[in-house]
Amino acid sequence: MLDYCAFSKDHKCIKWEDYQITLQEIEEADSLCHGNWIEIEKQYNYILELQAILDEHGIDYPILL
Repeated sequence: MLDYCAFSKDHKCIKWEDYQITLQEIEEADSLCHGNWIEIEKQYNYILELQAILDEHGIDYPILL
């Protein structure tokens, strides 16, 4: 997409700013999702370690579904 429109007085594309804002929001969302996924993986691994310790010692724990 280009920032040019032959039909407007100043040759500026009206949709260009919307496109740029949307693109920036998508990039930010992707960055946040990636960071959240890394945190979720860390928490999941931590839970697995705790479950292994409890299993090793024969301690029951609630299983949430």
